[in-house]
Amino acid sequence: MLSRVAENIYWMSRNIERAENIARVLSVNTNLQLDLPRGITPDWQPLIDVVGANDDFEKIYNQYSERNVVRFLLAEAESASSVRACLTNARENCRTVRDIMPREIWRYLTELQIFLDEHLNEGLTRRGRQAFLDRIMRTCQMSMGLMSSGVTRDVGYQFMRLGRNLERADMTSRFIGMRLAITQTDKLPDDTAVTRVQWVNVLGSLSAYHMYRRKMQATVKREHVLWFLFNDDEFPRSILHCINAIEESIGMLAVNRPCLLAVRAIARAFEAVKVENLDADGLDKLVNKLQRRLIDLHNTIARMYFLPTKK
Repeated sequence: MLSRVAENIYWMSRNIERAENIARVLSVNTNLQLDLPRGITPDWQPLIDVVGANDDFEKIYNQYSERNVVRFLLAEAESASSVRACLTNARENCRTVRDIMPREIWRYLTELQIFLDEHLNEGLTRRGRQAFLDRIMRTCQMSMGLMSSGVTRDVGYQFMRLGRNLERADMTSRFIGMRLAITQTDKLPDDTAVTRVQWVNVLGSLSAYHMYRRKMQATVKREHVLWFLFNDDEFPRSILHCINAIEESIGMLAVNRPCLLAVRAIARAFEAVKVENLDADGLDKLVNKLQRRLIDLHNTIARMYFLPTKK
């Protein structure tokens, strides 16, 4: 397979996954307003912190208000972290590999981009936001589902799987990091009703709440949530499951030793650590270390299989 084809499949998968995750966290944070006690409103800045776009945001807006954050994450064309930019990039990636991917994916992404442009104002309002975000999440899930069920398990499929699982592991770590930032800002104990609602918010952002309850058979507690999101190898959005899937896909590729070493370094970074017992500082360091290792893994994949970046 040509390097440019492999790279476009990889980034198409990552961009679709990122668009879905951003839409999901916007949806959950909007609904969080209904669950918090009266007088407490959700903070919107952590959503910008999650995607690491604070500098870009502050160039355009001077306040982390709900409307500003929602507009930035939905519609800002100049930000790689907005749903619009992710879908535009995914559609462009798909255009170049239309002879390899199922044609329905191109149609799904085109229809979704038209929908986003025509109904954006509805998505910016609280009344119309949920239906707007549901459409985005549903189409992204349809696209990824079609790629999972309708693509031959060849090299292209492995790069699609690589992009999806690397993005998922990264976003899971970012959602956990967002929760840690809120805790350190609010200085609330971990057993208060507010903090439990916030942990439910993290699970909801990953569509993990019902699977958490099924697996743990317990109420939402910090230590249980951390174990589930880090170490449950059966849940597809847990970090361990994503890392195992990445290693499996890399094992199917040629000349894979540097990439295998990089992904195994990630596994070693936290396999011996009991994340549920870490305090806030220790967990924050672990999350930061994991994100750096994921960046290193991406760079190794790009160096081994993709075209050199033009300078």
